[in-house]
Amino acid sequence: MIFIDPPFWPAHGTVFSHLISDTSLAELHAFAASNGVTDRAFDLDHYDVPERLYDELIMAGAVPLTGKELARTLMASGLRIKAKYRVKSVASVLERRWNALMPGHPELGTDLLNRWNEPHRHYHSATHLLAVLEALDALTGRDVPRPVALAAWFHDAVYNGTPSDEEDSAILAQSCLNGLVETWEVAEVARLVRLTTNHSPSPEDRAGHLLCDADLAILGGPDSEYSRYVAGVRRDYGHVSEADFSKGRTAVLRRLLTLDPLFRTPKGRELWADQAHHNLTEELATLLSN
Repeated sequence: MIFIDPPFWPAHGTVFSHLISDTSLAELHAFAASNGVTDRAFDLDHYDVPERLYDELIMAGAVPLTGKELARTLMASGLRIKAKYRVKSVASVLERRWNALMPGHPELGTDLLNRWNEPHRHYHSATHLLAVLEALDALTGRDVPRPVALAAWFHDAVYNGTPSDEEDSAILAQSCLNGLVETWEVAEVARLVRLTTNHSPSPEDRAGHLLCDADLAILGGPDSEYSRYVAGVRRDYGHVSEADFSKGRTAVLRRLLTLDPLFRTPKGRELWADQAHHNLTEELATLLSN
């Protein structure tokens, strides 16, 4: 069901309501799209909608609640995003992480954050970058080798939803890091970025295991996080028809399910393997049933 609170929150010369679902982000996106609410209004777990749309959205089926009732409903739904993953919070956390990783080079960090915050990104956004860095912390006890951390920053720095994204990101890493770190480290970062094309590092590639496991950690997330990931990926590929997306996504899921092991590190298998198999199997079954 879709819910909306009264227009109360001031911004840009008007006041805004919050539009949520208590079921799924897919339901929320479908309702918003069919009622003239733009993608730009989406903020991770809700839409900010201007006062002029309030009555129209209620007529379209949104159930009015008070602000407190809506907050409780969103919390109970399991779709609420923690405050640290909000855009402003994510930016400040990532800025601190970059300055600790590469002190003296804030301009490069700013450029990378601008890339990760491009408006066409939904799943492949700064929130994903932070999640990958936090997954690396979990895998290493916060002792992440610098080339691996740098590869996380660059692995989706170029993102256009095309097959060349990983290669273009690796080339960007080489260009940006040349002269900032040693030559071997530039080459290692680019090599690791290229591994995220198929997530198949060699058995002895510990650095590759860390990066690939961290990048795939979302696959082993709780149901609500996985649903948010699936919805975000679909929106990232909004330029692709439903039929073509389903075909491509089915191929991706089948390939992931054939990876043995899916997670290469013992800690990654402990943290995410069982839930990932469940999530992937359920999504594939849903696609094949449609």
